[in-house]
Amino acid sequence: MAKSPTTKDQRMRQRLTLEAAKIMAEEGVRDYYLAKRKAADRLGAPGTQNMPRNQEIQEALLEYQRLFKGESQAAQLRHLREVALEAMRFFRRFRPRLVGAVLDGTAGEWSDVALHLFADTSEEVAIFLMDERIPFEPSERRLRVERDAWETYPVYRFLAGDVVVDLTVFSHEAIRHPPRSQVDGQPMDRANTEAVERMLAQPA
Repeated sequence: MAKSPTTKDQRMRQRLTLEAAKIMAEEGVRDYYLAKRKAADRLGAPGTQNMPRNQEIQEALLEYQRLFKGESQAAQLRHLREVALEAMRFFRRFRPRLVGAVLDGTAGEWSDVALHLFADTSEEVAIFLMDERIPFEPSERRLRVERDAWETYPVYRFLAGDVVVDLTVFSHEAIRHPPRSQVDGQPMDRANTEAVERMLAQPA
């Protein structure tokens, strides 16, 4: 029978949640596991097993930004969504979808614009970027596609003004099967161009 968490355990979990959220907001850490490990080290509990769930940290991050970032974070988020919309229109032939922090509202000054593109081959996207004379960096990313299955996808990154745009390329069929979110393990939220236009049409 599992032991119930003590008041001390609950306090430590809450402190870890708040510290991890602060690290993500102030230092631009986007990986939840890394933020939790950094928080545990700073709180003098590097070996703790009492880690908060990623969703708890995301909720704390949104609250931290609301309390301590306020209008500056809202303005930065809007700017990033405007850049995202411009990029999505530019890449419309690849049926772009916005994902990540710019979509869920946790983006700040450190955030990239993350898009999913869909093509027969990743080389199509690379050739398109070269034809448009856009310098880019190629790389790869492992994403969880099922509970215990991971796949590696090609990534292209480039600078649009003052914002990094991060493109992950999938097959056409993958538009119906998004990878799993690192926040809650569910299929990742994706927004098409029309959805991003609706976001920007809403009052701040």
